[in-house]
Amino acid sequence: MNYVVRGLDPQPFAHLFGQSGEALEVQGVFRFQAEAGSGLPDRVELRDLEPGETALLVNHVHQPANTPYRASHAIFVLENAVNPAVYENIMPPALQTRLLSLRAFDAAHMMVDGDVVDGREAPGLITRMFANRAVSYIHAHYARRGCFAALIERE
Repeated sequence: MNYVVRGLDPQPFAHLFGQSGEALEVQGVFRFQAEAGSGLPDRVELRDLEPGETALLVNHVHQPANTPYRASHAIFVLENAVNPAVYENIMPPALQTRLLSLRAFDAAHMMVDGDVVDGREAPGLITRMFANRAVSYIHAHYARRGCFAALIERE
């Protein structure tokens, strides 16, 4: 079963890049500078930030459908990110090293399956979930802190 893990498009966040800390806080956004071992996972490039890079902590609607599963949560976005990551048939670095909650949705955006898995073992669970033809897409979340991580689609 072929699948693609996609980072978020940075364009909806681009208007925030470079704003002052005060201007960001008025909008409920906070800037963080990565330090060694800080483990700030960017949702665009799907990697942990390197020391010195900055990320914006924003609230993001990751499930916009008008269903009971409509949801948003805090995520980190690499400041000045340009291109979203695309990983074919492999888990991105930031997802490989974390406990994940995978949530499978159908075409009506209703959850039809969900499970928790070590990121290195996620490909097997993704394959199992996509074996159910009712599954249209999967959302990966970081299980421990509960934040949306990435979209997984059939290829």
